[in-house]
Amino acid sequence: MIDQRFPTEILPVFVAGDVWLVGAGPGDPGLLTLYALDALRQADVIVYDALVDERVLSLARTGSALEFAGKRGGKPSCRQSDITLRLIELARTKRRVLRLKGGDPFVFGRGGEEALALARAGIRFRIVPGVTAGLAGLASALVPATTRDTNHAIIFATGHQGEGIDDGVDWAALAATGQPLILYMALKNLAGIADALIAGGLGAETPVVVVQAATSSEERILDTMLGRAASDAERAQIKAPVIIGIGANVALREQLTSHGSGPSSHQRADALAVANAVRR
Repeated sequence: MIDQRFPTEILPVFVAGDVWLVGAGPGDPGLLTLYALDALRQADVIVYDALVDERVLSLARTGSALEFAGKRGGKPSCRQSDITLRLIELARTKRRVLRLKGGDPFVFGRGGEEALALARAGIRFRIVPGVTAGLAGLASALVPATTRDTNHAIIFATGHQGEGIDDGVDWAALAATGQPLILYMALKNLAGIADALIAGGLGAETPVVVVQAATSSEERILDTMLGRAASDAERAQIKAPVIIGIGANVALREQLTSHGSGPSSHQRADALAVANAVRR
């Protein structure tokens, strides 16, 4: 429950018939926003994604209905059109509908598409931002997204569409910016993406960090370089979901790991041992 010392008057009322598109963060329930926690305590039905942690779902109001609507690459998944229609259908039954998404609903989460569909159907909705996995993945690995000494910009990109790197992303152009990259859903196509970045001028020794299941109990962190990132990830048996950081800022991780820890306490010694073994 929300601590009674917290000024609950600042929390919005979840009105029956509304849909809230809520970011559940990267996994650790401690990274939920207060708005997200309050939504879990008010919702009548929660339509949740595959990457929403079970510990987050356990915070739902007793009696609320849970509906799985997950999509995972290479696995049987719900169609986006069916999910959107279901949100509209539930809202029209005058229930408080919580669409719960991993990370932030507007960062590679199809939240924009769902919001547009709700607007066209005349359904009121609210957006509740969440901690995006891209930033949380770097933070878990003790990699600053930006510093004055390394970079003044950072690029978010997704690498999962289509086969190889035929995904409409101009990787050479991204490499030419010289700015660090944060890649979502890129593990399957990492070899092709790395080749394209190197062909675009990025050095094969550019530091790379691969973070599996950031902030969860399954978190693993792999330190590598661009030219061998795909083979190292395969050898270390890294599995999706993965966030990949590429660039000069990643090199700062080595200086921070001796005394620092990430946003949650799940960074496991055995995972680090595997990563370091691969690195050597």
